[in-house]
Amino acid sequence: MEHTFDFLVIGSGSAGLTFALDVADHGSVGIITKKNRAESSTNYAQGGIASVIDANDSFESHYNDTMVAGSHLNDPEAVQMIVRDGPKVVQRLIDMGAEFTKDSGRLDLGREGGHSHRRIVHAADITGKEIERVLIQKAAAHPNIHVLEHHFAMELITEHHLGKKVTRYDDDKHCFGVYVLNTENNKVERVLAKATMLATGGAGQVYQHTTNPPIATGDGIAMAYRAKARVANMEFFQFHPTSLHLPGANSFLISEAVRGKGGILRNGDGEAFMKYYDDRQDLAPRDIVARAIDDQLKKSGEDHVFLDVRHLDSDEVKEHFPNIYKTCKSLGVDITEELIPVVPAAHYLCGGVATDLSGRSTIHGLYAAGEVAHSGVHGANRLASNSLLEALVFPRKAATSAIDYAAEAEIRKDIPEWDDSGTTNTEEWVLISHNKRELQQIMWNYVGIVRSNLRLERAFRRTKLLYQETESFYERTKVSVPLCELRNLIANAYLIIKSAAQRKQSIGLHYSTDYPPEETSHRDAEKITMV
Repeated sequence: MEHTFDFLVIGSGSAGLTFALDVADHGSVGIITKKNRAESSTNYAQGGIASVIDANDSFESHYNDTMVAGSHLNDPEAVQMIVRDGPKVVQRLIDMGAEFTKDSGRLDLGREGGHSHRRIVHAADITGKEIERVLIQKAAAHPNIHVLEHHFAMELITEHHLGKKVTRYDDDKHCFGVYVLNTENNKVERVLAKATMLATGGAGQVYQHTTNPPIATGDGIAMAYRAKARVANMEFFQFHPTSLHLPGANSFLISEAVRGKGGILRNGDGEAFMKYYDDRQDLAPRDIVARAIDDQLKKSGEDHVFLDVRHLDSDEVKEHFPNIYKTCKSLGVDITEELIPVVPAAHYLCGGVATDLSGRSTIHGLYAAGEVAHSGVHGANRLASNSLLEALVFPRKAATSAIDYAAEAEIRKDIPEWDDSGTTNTEEWVLISHNKRELQQIMWNYVGIVRSNLRLERAFRRTKLLYQETESFYERTKVSVPLCELRNLIANAYLIIKSAAQRKQSIGLHYSTDYPPEETSHRDAEKITMV
């Protein structure tokens, strides 16, 4: 079966929906999502959108905070762009019907680690869910937007599928669409388009402990890399300092906004320990806080620390963090009266598919935005709540470019059907689940918050074996979502390990015991591009 659109969007989070809405008046739009349209990383975002709203704040301050958090490895132009567009995208969401939290009739601006001013626009502690609600509602009402739910994107279609040898150094590569697995009938279908937007989110499931939803398996990055697009800065994986840690419970994000409201991190002895690590104490950037917790756990031998909000007004805690309060209470922890057990968990990937300021990848007709992309905004570390801002600004720039590109492009008529000849169904699914668990453990133990050359070498050797086993299985087996996701996770793991091995310094989110931390500027630190 074949579907054709002028514009194709892979992913239904804030970046994908924003792009879809901006191009919809210029042609047909197809949105592919592997679950239902509301299932995305956006839906789980608690904190908010960083934007200069308050009169005492400034673009310069937001810019400086972002550059400092990113160890000045950020692209200055990309940072300036999102900072200046921030108020406009917030107003656009309000105009669409987004209901952000207010105080005395004005937007209630929160403050999170690394920010010098209160500038976090939020909808209580479910900001992502509110943004997703209004974007989905708007997209559903547009006659040119069509959503293909339960369609898993497998491979980007390029000249490779027409029999041409494609290399990463070839500047004349084009994306013609994607092969997808329709999970309702288990058939592989072609979805062809003039311009394709990758908005597939991150890759948190590559780690054993993550705040990411199960869908975050790095599909877009893996597909783009296999299609010979350039990928950059994969070593910079942000570990959120405070994921709920309870036996038998899934990881659940305790938003950084909780510390912004006055929450205090304490060790098992009840001591507020952040004063030993940074002058900003509990409001230090996430990489510093995550390493501080890691250090405390290594020293004590315990498996978690605590976040304390008992000293705050209980009614305000419930009002500002209703979802966190409700979830913790359902698991037996009343956060207004008890300490919250927390541990770091993989949270956000700052690297990804390399793009320019218009969201263009190194493959013509292929765009990327949101967590799947490396736009240059985050540098070596993401400033809190800049991710939703980036995911709302860059798709609009990409849409302008894609509209021009699609006006000159044509849909290819010579794309072959998916060839699964020689493959069989099998009952060896235990290999998939076993290899996935092993991969996640390897990445957590050897490529986590603190790394070393020896750990990276071990991770590479073990991951290479998993790659060989999985590829052999893939070649003789009919495709399935679990198998494709495993291949994608292994590809992301490889990229993270190799990028980390090339980074001969400790900077931002990449901390190696072999390289003492030092001041690094944009002049002597470069992005690691996998070519």
